[in-house]
Amino acid sequence: MLRVFTVILPLLGALALPQAHAAPQSILQKPIVLDTGSGTLHGTLLLPRSAEPVPVALLIAGSGPTDRDGNNPAGGHNDSLKRLAQALAKHGIASVRYDKRGVAKSRAATPDERDLSVERYVTDVAAWGRLLGADPRFGALTLIGHSEGALIASLAAEQAGAAALISIAGTARPVDEVLREQLQNKLPAARLAQSQALLDSLKAGRLEPEVPKALQVLFRPSVQPYLISLFRQDPAAAFAQVKIPALIIQGRHDIQVGIKDAEGLKAAKPDAQLVLIDGMNHMLRIVPLDLAQQLASYNNPDLPLARRLTDQVVAFILAVQTHDPAP
Repeated sequence: MLRVFTVILPLLGALALPQAHAAPQSILQKPIVLDTGSGTLHGTLLLPRSAEPVPVALLIAGSGPTDRDGNNPAGGHNDSLKRLAQALAKHGIASVRYDKRGVAKSRAATPDERDLSVERYVTDVAAWGRLLGADPRFGALTLIGHSEGALIASLAAEQAGAAALISIAGTARPVDEVLREQLQNKLPAARLAQSQALLDSLKAGRLEPEVPKALQVLFRPSVQPYLISLFRQDPAAAFAQVKIPALIIQGRHDIQVGIKDAEGLKAAKPDAQLVLIDGMNHMLRIVPLDLAQQLASYNNPDLPLARRLTDQVVAFILAVQTHDPAP
């Protein structure tokens, strides 16, 4: 199972912005599957009942074995994407969230992580986009990528036929640079030197069969083909190629992905909207600057999502549906 290194650090702040109130919706929830021709992907559809086509969002999870709900066996049960999908449905927006190939119920699509790649993930998003685009129940499609999912969304947007894109906690830098920064103060000198050498090799496209036991979780040989495919991507360049309306959302105290990454995406695509949310962490929650509470937030599905997050996402998607993106 694919696992990619993450760092959890304290956040600060709380939001007191009012949340938009929507009329109660009758919402259909049902399984949805995608036959990719190279395995079946499993997801969940939330569909507000409507006589007219409703806007639809495809939610793309972040790195590692993160499932359709935003949960990761290595990183906790927090239901971040599930909660976001539910918030969208209450405002008349349909959504599909899915288990990536190799993960959870879609594990059988690619059981060996050696066969995973960014390119395969992009192909899957494009196929989901075609499926949703052919369904008369849906209007404009918005891709919502969280963390690594934001890169996948950028790369797949055109093929998927998306009308808009939302990047939440997406990096602007190649991921190897992010990992170097995260590891810098987390490893003793000898281990840090070994990790930097491994990153250099993988960045150059070379597999390294010998990996110290202490670094296996990140650099084990079976995950190296995926890391090579990931390290050759330039997220800012991919975002710059997106021709549709785009929204960048970043928590001000998300240490896994920083403000400079959000600003880098904005610089790459100046017509994109940029929203910085005080106090929001990588799990899309508002958490005090206390390490114990921050760690707990990664494993607490009952914490509410940041209100400004849902307000901004809903407003942007509804504006795209009316062909008048919010300024």
